[in-house]
Amino acid sequence: MELRVLKYFLAVAEEGNITWAAQLLRISQPTLSRQLKQLEEELGVTLFERGPHAITLTEEGRLLRDRAQTIVSLADKTEVDLQRSSGELSGDITAGCGEVGGMTYLARRMAEFRASHPAVRFHVVSTTADVIQDQLEQGLMDFGLLADPVDTERYEYLHTGISDHWAAMVPDGHPLRNRESLSPADLVGEPLLLPSREPVRRVVMHWFGSFAPQAVIAGTCNLPANGAAMAANGLGLYLCLDYGASYPDVRAVPLTPTFESSSVLVWKKQGVSSPAAGAFARFLRA
Repeated sequence: MELRVLKYFLAVAEEGNITWAAQLLRISQPTLSRQLKQLEEELGVTLFERGPHAITLTEEGRLLRDRAQTIVSLADKTEVDLQRSSGELSGDITAGCGEVGGMTYLARRMAEFRASHPAVRFHVVSTTADVIQDQLEQGLMDFGLLADPVDTERYEYLHTGISDHWAAMVPDGHPLRNRESLSPADLVGEPLLLPSREPVRRVVMHWFGSFAPQAVIAGTCNLPANGAAMAANGLGLYLCLDYGASYPDVRAVPLTPTFESSSVLVWKKQGVSSPAAGAFARFLRA
């Protein structure tokens, strides 16, 4: 599979029409149709269901689309990194970050590094731990900032030294809204929204102790802003890290006994994917 042909395939998958994709790619429609047919013959599968006015992806086509997006993105990133590998240190460093207090540590180190290497650019993508770990493995991200618990066996890592406290997002008008803190007993019978990551949910249920069997789980959520909106609209009390952000129509009520989590900055053990990222990893270690 050639990168050029994969880019053709992705354009057609996006447009859903060979004529439009050919115009976008600035090649003739017969040439594009021939390239797609050759790709199908090479793979031994049918990638498209061809209709009179539009085409749709088959199951095999959807699989190739997902893989091709990763392949093309990684190739483009590698090309840029190699072009910038000589002379003054420059390039792009991508970090996937959960919404944790450890971002203060990471931002401070980024600023210190750029003071010495102003041609380096940092890109922070706020997303979930599962996405971060997948993209670290694929080479699409260089670093990941994750909330504990984290399996660090595959990574080089540093603890940020910044802890986050857990709280319950309680909507306005709720009887528990003005409490100074909430214990496991206080939450029994209340519909609860928990984090999406299974390891984190296990930690939360451990905090409940003997009250865990009585916890009523109404759902899960992986980003605090969405969880706060769910709580504000009556779906349940959202248990999450309280890192100082404020959301409309809810109040973060601390949990008692105090429940804390730390955060970890990780990168792949076998090395990062560009000279700039490698220099930043050494800077962090130093």
